[in-house]
Amino acid sequence: MIYLKAAFLAFIEGITEFLPISSTGHLILFDEFVKLSSDQSFADAFMVVVQLPAIMAVVVYFWKDIWPFVGKRDETVARLWLWSKILLAFLPAAVFGKLFADVIEQKLFNPVTVALALLVGGVLLIVLERRRTRDHFVTARTITTGAAILIGLFQCIAMVPGTSRSAATIIGAMALGASRVAAAEFSFFLAIPTMVGATGYKLLKHGLQFSIEEWLVLGVGSVVAFAVAYASIAGLMTYIRRNNFKPFGYYRIALGLIVLAYFWA
Repeated sequence: MIYLKAAFLAFIEGITEFLPISSTGHLILFDEFVKLSSDQSFADAFMVVVQLPAIMAVVVYFWKDIWPFVGKRDETVARLWLWSKILLAFLPAAVFGKLFADVIEQKLFNPVTVALALLVGGVLLIVLERRRTRDHFVTARTITTGAAILIGLFQCIAMVPGTSRSAATIIGAMALGASRVAAAEFSFFLAIPTMVGATGYKLLKHGLQFSIEEWLVLGVGSVVAFAVAYASIAGLMTYIRRNNFKPFGYYRIALGLIVLAYFWA
């Protein structure tokens, strides 16, 4: 049974991590019904570890676009410049995470905060889509250094549970004039250093002292998380080339209301 639970939770993590709908909101809701283990420290570590294969899904999917050493000097320089902007955008989250992550987890990690963040993010996505103007940045590469840093500041808002890291960065990028494709691409690229840093920090905090069965459970979850995250990324990139983010906004509002209703009831 624990393997089925692990596969289910990894599926939820993989499909929600890179969509602007908040993986935290979903996991808090499903955790009420699907308890992975009576050992809460292992359950917490599981949800951290399965983020690593989700990160690898980003790397594999975008490998041809992000690996800088391709043999052509101009292309290598362009990709290294893109990575410099990604790392600059990552710095605000690294600083704020170091200073405030534990406090935020203690004070704000509750259903009401998650629900309100879902609602606010959903409304912002809908409003932003209705007020769209001409795109200034068509691809992630064309995003300027200044815009990248501002997107990194938007990402810090995602420290509030329920906000969604991808939603915060996509909303920030689009508000600054990025196209949907450019916003999603930059959000995915920025996820690599951000999630590696956050996952590494949490692994050091939780430790890796697991039994053989627990390692097998982690293995099942990792395989599922990678496969589902890859499909989720591919599906979103295909979707946004012809559609907008409004459905995700409506979905967030509905989920926020469900979370509020459930926990208040």
